[in-house]
Amino acid sequence: MTSSCRRLPHPVLLGPSAALVLLAAVGCTSTDPSASVTVPTPSSEAAAYCRALHKELPRSVAGLERTDPAPRSDLTAGWGDGAIVLRCGVARPAKMDDSQSKAAEADGVNWLLEQREDDGPRFTTTLRKAYVEVTLSAAYAHDATPLAAFAASVKKTVPSSL
Repeated sequence: MTSSCRRLPHPVLLGPSAALVLLAAVGCTSTDPSASVTVPTPSSEAAAYCRALHKELPRSVAGLERTDPAPRSDLTAGWGDGAIVLRCGVARPAKMDDSQSKAAEADGVNWLLEQREDDGPRFTTTLRKAYVEVTLSAAYAHDATPLAAFAASVKKTVPSSL
């Protein structure tokens, strides 16, 4: 097996302005999950429940202060710079149709559990008129206790669909 390498006739050096552009681009790329969150686009009915929920969400969860992600929206919230992210009005997860799906219950609110490969779990409310999704960082890979912090707010603002 042969491989071919092509050498450039002259070394390639980046000029100062090209190097700055490259550094700026690298500096602007964030791996921080709180940097940007996709805002859901629910029905007007679900959006109204979500706006009400947003007003009732706790200031801290699991000892983490609230730090809402960008872009700011009544449909999203965060705690601990992305360690815990809530999105309200998400689409119904296809996993809810799987009879083998795992679930959790936290203070009277049922949640579908989805394990994510390279991160912590994602939970989505079930049996509610708007779907509320909570993603947890890998630090919570085996800990669903932060869900209890959302139970009272969800029960108060997002009616049961039963």
